[in-house]
Amino acid sequence: MSDIINSIFKAGELITAFDGEIYGIIALTLWVTVAGALIAAALSLPLGITIGSKNFTGKRFLIRIINTLMGLPPVVAGLVVYLFLSRNGPLGRLGLLFTPAAMVLAQVIIVTPIITGLVIAIVKLKHQPVTETCKGLGMKSPLIFIMLLRECKYPLFSALLAGYGRAVSEVGAVMLVGGNIQYQTRVMTTAILLETGKGNYDRALALGMILIIISFMINWLLQRFQEAK
Repeated sequence: MSDIINSIFKAGELITAFDGEIYGIIALTLWVTVAGALIAAALSLPLGITIGSKNFTGKRFLIRIINTLMGLPPVVAGLVVYLFLSRNGPLGRLGLLFTPAAMVLAQVIIVTPIITGLVIAIVKLKHQPVTETCKGLGMKSPLIFIMLLRECKYPLFSALLAGYGRAVSEVGAVMLVGGNIQYQTRVMTTAILLETGKGNYDRALALGMILIIISFMINWLLQRFQEAK
């Protein structure tokens, strides 16, 4: 127990004693996770709202596929991106493998089903009562859609936060497609894995503390933005 406490205190001291590399790691972590989450949100919100509010043939089957992909192992998503971007893959000529762009693509594949599934569940609960109320007031389809968004805005925002939380905690896929290259594709999670493997537990714990602080600050800012709305 005392060893754990000593490691925590030592990690706290290391937070202020890291070399300049840590700033690049933090910046890349923010860029990859925010870009991945935003792109996934741009794809997921219209898709989830459409599926949740419309009735069509094959809807249940499509929802089951999305729900299955919500639990997609990250390393599988990373493997798919790796195969597509490798030299012999369909997109190999783009030269994106082991770059931040490949890491963002992996994040999008992982996060999109999560946000989409949550949005579908949210809209399915709210769609019918909102639609019936709006039609009773004589509203047309565009206004009904706007009212549905307003009614669901808080749970939708929570779905986006859940998606970002998944992105910032990802390690397997970004390690596979990014390669954890120093000064190029090393992010917080892969740096923690590296330091743990080297036996630098104090340094790994310090990096973990920084990652938690970053996640807290981003969630706090987003919550403030939500409350301001």
